[in-house]
Amino acid sequence: MTTELAWFKSSYSSNDGPDCVEVAISSPTIHIRDSKNKGGSRLTFTDGAWSEFLEFAAGH
Repeated sequence: MTTELAWFKSSYSSNDGPDCVEVAISSPTIHIRDSKNKGGSRLTFTDGAWSEFLEFAAGH
């Protein structure tokens, strides 16, 4: 069975510009892609790795 990912635009992406990041959450993974290239490469993180990244990014 294939499950379609529900993508949403990052709240930090602008509606006015072309630079947008989209995210899809499918436990236990987080998927990231460029909204301008939906069929292109994606980044995929485990829940734990994504939480560690967010903690690191918030501290900088």
